[in-house]
Amino acid sequence: MRRFALLALASLLASTACSSSGPSVPGPSSTPAPTFAVAGPDPARGTQGPVLGPGLVVAARSGPFLVFASPSSLARPMRYRAVNDWGQPLWLPAVAERVAVGEVWIHVLLPDRPNGSSGWVRARDVDPSSVQDRIVVRLHTHTLIHYRDGHPVARYEIADGKPSTPTTPGRFFVWARVGYADTSGPYGNFALGLSGFSRVITDWSGGGRMAIHGTADPSLAGEDVSNGCIRVFNPLMARLIDVPMGATVTIRP
Repeated sequence: MRRFALLALASLLASTACSSSGPSVPGPSSTPAPTFAVAGPDPARGTQGPVLGPGLVVAARSGPFLVFASPSSLARPMRYRAVNDWGQPLWLPAVAERVAVGEVWIHVLLPDRPNGSSGWVRARDVDPSSVQDRIVVRLHTHTLIHYRDGHPVARYEIADGKPSTPTTPGRFFVWARVGYADTSGPYGNFALGLSGFSRVITDWSGGGRMAIHGTADPSLAGEDVSNGCIRVFNPLMARLIDVPMGATVTIRP
């Protein structure tokens, strides 16, 4: 894992994540938990036309995302930051496409409460690309399956939320890729921050955003122990480092 060994060279930021005493996803705060943005094989702009297909994702062409409640320019758009808190460009998964009054519109998922939030963007305002990775988590079997090009490439046993702070099912996407300087800490070596939020936790830094993150304790696999995040043993979590921004993560009961 040569790429993973190079992560420590990145600049450090301050954040917290899902643990017994902190928020459920890596997110900037005053808590001293050194983190760094993790570069990866993320989508390349302009590699796919704005035609809905498997894995279509879009990034803002310039400035913030202009998101409309419906495919109509008559409404006033909401502005969404085009990058996350680590400066990583956001890639929003497309779920539908429509042509209205000669304008091509793309229906996208948004990294916002409530879970499942979505909106419409004009195709001329975004750059399209495609992502061939996706993750499916099955909570009742404590299983994470990594798919690439439609085929399962890895299956891991995971820990998930305890009864008082359960992991939220739903369809989400990778919102951040964050590394941790202290790989023996509660967040392990690496985290995929998700677009979804805990249904129970709302007052933590980051608003209770969920994540898939590492752990140095392999005995946690198969247990319901977290505050809502998915925990994966560090050596296995390192194998997910190539999962790009915008990849969909489906969490099933």
